[in-house]
Amino acid sequence: MSLLMPAIVGDYFTAENHHDSNAVAQCFAADGVVHDDGHAHAGHAAIKAWKEAGSKQYGATVSPTSADTRGARCVVTSSVSGSFPGSPLELRFAFTLASNRIQTLEISA
Repeated sequence: MSLLMPAIVGDYFTAENHHDSNAVAQCFAADGVVHDDGHAHAGHAAIKAWKEAGSKQYGATVSPTSADTRGARCVVTSSVSGSFPGSPLELRFAFTLASNRIQTLEISA
């Protein structure tokens, strides 16, 4: 099933599933922020470090199941599998976009 979502969001999930921390970081604006697991990761270097640590610890694979885009906001529900308790989990990825980049990403259950 193909989901309709902005190209940069699709690029994010491709990079995420290839565990490519550089490509993940480049999907974000220079001052972009990821909110995940109670922590904020701001800027390319912090986002890259967040992705590298998560890939090493969990080796997660993300399978988007639905997407809802309204204006600059895109919310993608995904099944996330990896080496963590309760795998797979359904997580919500809420993106706010600006100038064809991700400005913020909030990941929640």
